[in-house]
Amino acid sequence: MIVKEKYFNPENFKSKSSEFLAFAKSFYGNRNFNFVPEASALLVLDMQDYFFSESSHAFIPSASAIIPQINSLVREFIACNLPVIFTKNINTSENSGMMSKWWKDLITEDNPFANISKDIIISKGTLITKTQYDAFHNTELEKILIAKRVKQLVITGVMTHLCCETTARTAFVKGYEVFFPVNGTAAYNEKFHLASIANLSHGFAVPALMEDLINEFKK
Repeated sequence: MIVKEKYFNPENFKSKSSEFLAFAKSFYGNRNFNFVPEASALLVLDMQDYFFSESSHAFIPSASAIIPQINSLVREFIACNLPVIFTKNINTSENSGMMSKWWKDLITEDNPFANISKDIIISKGTLITKTQYDAFHNTELEKILIAKRVKQLVITGVMTHLCCETTARTAFVKGYEVFFPVNGTAAYNEKFHLASIANLSHGFAVPALMEDLINEFKK
């Protein structure tokens, strides 16, 4: 049985964020990638009620804690007319593939928890629907990024160890410089979260803090 825990909350968010960044940097090494806002796009994965409502079996206790910083970053990208792409995971029996075999449950279009949380600012972003963990798989994501001449991709959302990590790995393979805020995603528990941060920081993505990325827009 998967243990769920609220490892992020408003009271410990700052201290946990610093702790996670220090942990990530121990795997990152001496690489030197600088965040360049004008070359970037923001990807916000699956911030759906399916993961945010306490009435849903897939509820992520720590997810609500990442909303304020994600919204702040969304505002900065929108203000600079830079791409913000939101994803919504929606499945049918035809397109679910291994998802249905693995989870025995699908987020269908008529699921009452399928919508993006009302607490997320989505009015000026681009919303795409995906059917797998990977936001690039059979979607318009790469076409959008190419059209916008994006070189760097900031990945936020849920879940850290599933959709976020999978998408970050694909982005790396496709040649994007990936920035993965250690306090911009959430998973069921801290072990899942830290495992992804370790893996990605070692071989795929630049670990960062949401607030540091936000501050780059103010320079």
